[in-house]
Amino acid sequence: MADALVSPAVAGAAAAVSVTLLAVSARKIKRGDSENIVPLMGVMGAFVFAAQMINFTIPGTGSSGHIVGGILLGAILGPWAAFLTLASVIVVQCLIFADGGLMALGCNLLNMGVCSTLIAYPLVYRPIAGASTKSWRIAAAAITASVVGLELGALLVTAETELSGVTALPTGQFLTLMSSIHLLIGLGEGLATAAVLYFVKQYQPSLLTDYRNGTGGKTGNYRKAALIFLSIAAVLGVAFTWIASSYPDGLEWSIANIAGENGLGASASAVAHTIGHVQEATSFLPDYGSTWSGIIGCIIVVALVWIVCTLATRRARSVKSN
Repeated sequence: MADALVSPAVAGAAAAVSVTLLAVSARKIKRGDSENIVPLMGVMGAFVFAAQMINFTIPGTGSSGHIVGGILLGAILGPWAAFLTLASVIVVQCLIFADGGLMALGCNLLNMGVCSTLIAYPLVYRPIAGASTKSWRIAAAAITASVVGLELGALLVTAETELSGVTALPTGQFLTLMSSIHLLIGLGEGLATAAVLYFVKQYQPSLLTDYRNGTGGKTGNYRKAALIFLSIAAVLGVAFTWIASSYPDGLEWSIANIAGENGLGASASAVAHTIGHVQEATSFLPDYGSTWSGIIGCIIVVALVWIVCTLATRRARSVKSN
């Protein structure tokens, strides 16, 4: 979501909610078996970052979409660790690659992170998948939860835009376009998520149960699975420039169908301009303008997850020792 869609008030409210939920997530990680889950969070964060770079074409629409990864992360890490991991991905995309507005960062954390990991995963995926590891239940859960998460995100984008009142986008038409295109994107993400989870079930089934509650689990040897996910992330990180669709994503497509190909332009808000200058200073690879952007992004995501979780666990251990 770009800064041009949101007002400072809406952006500030979304940021406050997002920061609160991030703090809760960090606390949940502290209380759980965090030493075992942190490396897995880093690996899965790198995988989702690389996978998000690959936009797939939506046939017959002139649009494209990419996975969010929240349901996949939730199924492997549990909801709270998944949200913290996905938030790290979104923050790196925003600050390093100027992907999504910095003022709108809180909105993007809600629309992509909260809707998938903290709503669609626990309320849709888990009831459908249950405690079973049957392939058909996992697939049904992944597809349904992915669609619900994407549709909720599309609804929130529309609501945030309407509440901001900084654009002339007609709400009904915007919502219709957003919900229809994200239904198709959700189906695509659901199929991709189901395929990855089927692979996990076949080769490392304990990954689907050890962190089911999101607060830690059994100590498992996930080295082989981690190496596989890192290898795939590395391949995607290098190959994204050749295999990613050139069509606009769902949000860009929806806006273009209303406002024309030039879109909405930059935000007129003085706050957005000031924050935009900060983003320009931090984003040394805007628009993923390097063949090595994927690899660099994966490394930064792993480092960010590791640093945040390590600081949290050290503080937790310090409190316990006192």
